[in-house]
Amino acid sequence: MAASIHVEVGIVGAGPAGLMLGWMLARAGVSFVIVERQSREYVEGRIRAGVLEQGAVDLLNACEVGARMQREGLVHDGIELACDGESLRIDFRALTGKSVMVYGQTEITRDLNLAHDSIGSRIHYEAAQVTLTELTGTRAALACTVAGEALHYSCDFIAGCDGFHGVSRPAIVGVQEYERIYPSGWLGVLCDTPPVSPELIYASHARGFALCSMRSPTRSRYYVQVSADEQVDDWSDARFWDELRARLPREVAARLVTGPSIEKSIAPLRSFVAAPMQHGRLLLAGDAAHIVPPTGAKGLNLAFADVEVLAAALRAALRDGDDRALARYSETCLKRIWKAERFSWWFTSVTHRLQDDSFARQLQRAEFDYLAGSRAAQTVLAENYVGLPSHV
Repeated sequence: MAASIHVEVGIVGAGPAGLMLGWMLARAGVSFVIVERQSREYVEGRIRAGVLEQGAVDLLNACEVGARMQREGLVHDGIELACDGESLRIDFRALTGKSVMVYGQTEITRDLNLAHDSIGSRIHYEAAQVTLTELTGTRAALACTVAGEALHYSCDFIAGCDGFHGVSRPAIVGVQEYERIYPSGWLGVLCDTPPVSPELIYASHARGFALCSMRSPTRSRYYVQVSADEQVDDWSDARFWDELRARLPREVAARLVTGPSIEKSIAPLRSFVAAPMQHGRLLLAGDAAHIVPPTGAKGLNLAFADVEVLAAALRAALRDGDDRALARYSETCLKRIWKAERFSWWFTSVTHRLQDDSFARQLQRAEFDYLAGSRAAQTVLAENYVGLPSHV
């Protein structure tokens, strides 16, 4: 058996949460290792979220990994809501004094990997047979196999940043899971065409929800709501564009520029929370602990909020001998998580066709009309969308 190597923090998962946590620990002088079951190319190529809250933007800048984001990201001061062809703009800047940034998760992952490359961080991609043991002992154990070699690490703490299907959450004893599965998914298409609008458009229609988003001035990301059992292969590009046009306001559909898809996938809609987010020396962050429907653009932002709290708590415990923040980690994060879950559930319920009855549709119409006539209601939407404070 290979000798065990000691690091202060073992991180499972090299997505944005794991990479960001590792980077923040490196800046604090805390030793760490990151293990990831997928290849670096696979992780960097995953098409995921693209909207960053002000808090996530501030965190990237404060950690000196936001330079390319500042050059290439798109600042958005609002979004457009559409219902049955009518439109309403929610002005974030006027309502909250804040904005959001459109910058793809794939780009953040690449930026963080390059930052780690510059300091020679220990990151093991394509790690198999990852196991977590001795979580309630004086030191936890993290083991894996990389290129046929068995690696063993002893860790003061382990951070589970390995997503919904990872090994970390099942290792927590007594975890309670709260879940809601929606009967729909998002069929998403990525294409090299100019966006149809300078800001995101959330469209509610009797045929179902649609979203017009973007990744750059020349690359667009579009979605339509489909049933949960739909298959990507059943959707040709032509069928997708026809369905998208049908759900958008007429003037928006008229200026839509279409093109061949360069990526097409279906993402299921799920609300999920695991509590507590810690057990002994194991602490969860990001999708390992919670999932939200993508409607409110909260997934990556919640992960970064977790990491910001966790990095500070780990530094206090390891450098100052103060473990009070670490003991409250789960409690601190869950307050913000449940508020984001509520917003994502609400925003999904008022924009998607989740029930086939006229009563539900009339309620959605009433919600849109109320928003159109109430600055207070618009402010509630805006302050949740741009992001609540990390410690609410």
